[in-house]
Amino acid sequence: MAVTPLHDMPLEASTPEPEVAAKTMLAQRVTLLLDRLGRLTRELQFVDGLNPAQWEVLRFLAQANRYSRTPSALADYLGSTKGTVSQTLIALENKGLVDRVKKTCDRRGVELRLTDEGRAMLARDPMRTLEKAIDDMAMDCGASLVRGLSKLLYELQNRHSVMQYGICQDCSLFCVNHLTPAETTHHCGKTGDALSHTDRNQLCVSYKSHDTAGSAE
Repeated sequence: MAVTPLHDMPLEASTPEPEVAAKTMLAQRVTLLLDRLGRLTRELQFVDGLNPAQWEVLRFLAQANRYSRTPSALADYLGSTKGTVSQTLIALENKGLVDRVKKTCDRRGVELRLTDEGRAMLARDPMRTLEKAIDDMAMDCGASLVRGLSKLLYELQNRHSVMQYGICQDCSLFCVNHLTPAETTHHCGKTGDALSHTDRNQLCVSYKSHDTAGSAE
C-alpha cells in the first residue's frame, strides 16, 4: 500500500493557537471590564433615597414611547416579574415620582408617566457620571463602543430569547413617506400611526431589528 509522505498531506484549515489564545484573553478581558463597570454603576445608584431598579424605571419612562409606558412593557424591558415591578412602581408613586393614568383609547389600560418631581429627580441621575466620562472620550472611540456594545447586546438577546427594545427610527417597521423631494413624514409599519420627531427617538416595545426582520422572511 502506497504511503503518502507527510509533506504532501493536505493540512486541515485551523486557526493558529496563539490567535485562539489571544481571542480568548480578549473576551475574558471585555467580560471582566463589563462586570466591573456594572458593579460600579450599580453602587452609584444608591442615592437620593432610590435604588438602581427605581432609577432604571425613571429612565425607561423618560425614553419610552406612548406604546411602551405600561407596567407589562416595563417588566419585559427590565427582565423582571410583574410583581417585582409593581412593588417598584408603588414605591415611586409613594415618593411622588410616577403616576398611573388611564389610557383614553382603552380605559382598562394604564399608562405610566413621570411627574414633575420625577423629571426633576432624573435631572440628578447618577449615571450622568458615566455619560460625562464617555463624552470626554474621542468621538471615534465612543462610536466604536456603541457599535460593539450594540452587537454584543443583540447577540445575547438572541441567545437567551430576550425581548429586544430599540429606538424607533432604527426599527425595521419604521416607514418614511417621501411627499416631495424636500418633505418627508414617518409612520409606524405596525400601527400605521404618524411619528413625530420625538417619537422617532424613543424606545419602543414593538421594535424589530433589521437582522431579525431579514431572518424571519
